[in-house]
Amino acid sequence: MFFVGYPPDTKRSLHTPRVLVLSLIKKQPQFLSMASENSIAGVTLEAGPLELPNNGEVIGNLPSSEQNGLDEKVDNLTLDEPQEAAKKKKKKNKSKKKKEALEQTDPPSIPVVDLFPSGEFPEGEIQQYKDDNLWRTTSEEKRELERLERPMYNSVRRAAEVHRQVRKYMRTIMKPGMLMTDLCETLENTVRKLISENGLQAGIAFPTGCSLNWVAAHWTPNSGDKTVLQYDDVMKLDFGTHIDGHIIDCAFTVTFNPMFDPLVEASREATNTGIKEAGVDVRLGDIGAAIQEVMESYEVEINGKVYQVKSIRNLNGHSVNQYQIHGGKSVPIVKGGEQTKMEEGEFYAIETFGSTGKGYVREDLECSHYMKNFDVGHVPLRLPRAKQLLATINKNFSTLAFCRRYLDRLGETKYLMALKNLCDVGVLQPYPPLCDVKGSYVSQHEHTILLRPTCKEVISRGDDY
Repeated sequence: MFFVGYPPDTKRSLHTPRVLVLSLIKKQPQFLSMASENSIAGVTLEAGPLELPNNGEVIGNLPSSEQNGLDEKVDNLTLDEPQEAAKKKKKKNKSKKKKEALEQTDPPSIPVVDLFPSGEFPEGEIQQYKDDNLWRTTSEEKRELERLERPMYNSVRRAAEVHRQVRKYMRTIMKPGMLMTDLCETLENTVRKLISENGLQAGIAFPTGCSLNWVAAHWTPNSGDKTVLQYDDVMKLDFGTHIDGHIIDCAFTVTFNPMFDPLVEASREATNTGIKEAGVDVRLGDIGAAIQEVMESYEVEINGKVYQVKSIRNLNGHSVNQYQIHGGKSVPIVKGGEQTKMEEGEFYAIETFGSTGKGYVREDLECSHYMKNFDVGHVPLRLPRAKQLLATINKNFSTLAFCRRYLDRLGETKYLMALKNLCDVGVLQPYPPLCDVKGSYVSQHEHTILLRPTCKEVISRGDDY
């Protein structure tokens, strides 16, 4: 505060107007030296009460030459904001710049945590429960349960946002003539960047499935594979992301020939039907019946021959647990007598497969996918190489699925005998490719849903499907 022209016993303060201060300096030149000493320009004067001679009366007149010089000095003297306030303003401006949302690059390289400075990630599609569960929507008790789970919801939404951005990018670069190994490695490296890969805390949830044509699932190229994507291929791109073991399992079908559009639409609509039917206390068998009805209402004409699209009866959706891709419950895609019910708080991967073949798959081709059994205890191992390999698997994958390319990337060599030994003793489970009859075509769509206490959230839903 700057106290002007009042006797010391007067308890009064004011924010001194510029005109008042400058006119005061003009009338009493000794104030100009005070102004320069106390830096009126930029600093609040802390001089306290100032006594003017003769109680504030102006003393004497200056010669005109001195008055003119004084006028110039006073005119050049400005009363800016205090320096402290200016510093604060600069800091505020800097923080505003930091908080401005970044935009994803092309190709994507910015981790999604940097794209959402608030730390809150987008919610998936919300669908309300039906019939006997309508009361959940407004239940205060159920809302409180959701508030308690908010950090976990946010983690899985982060994984879903990575999935959306990666698949959006992959759609722009996939084309006939592409080496399947290059396709998978591009996708996986993009996931690693966007999810800020960090051991078992954040990363890839399982190998990139890119099964072609009659191969329905669990195929990814092993090192040295020279398979090339063709114009007439039907590719199921099935990949997963996770944060703290909360897994997003989501898949779609890629085709270039429009002849296959009805086949792709069949699996997409069947999956959407399964999601719509899902809910707390819903019987899994009822969902399968609804999926099959929609799937088998489609026909597709391929090279002049019409095929009815069939649900593959021995493939299922499944519940998903933390660090456990197959959580124990299966969601059939054909009608049957499954009476098990869905429960509140569960995650499900709702996936459907439509085929022009027999609608039944068998294991075939070279195995690439492996996963450590979730409940396996200590198993004595005789082979030192098997012990070494298991240590690598425990450290890098734990109970998440992996493939041989991932072992190669970690620098493992000559491990096939050890890998077979771990499968033989029951520590690992191999997952060979699943195939319908040769010459047929299979399409797939899949989403991860969460049965929240108040509603159903399709976490992996995007603008594409």
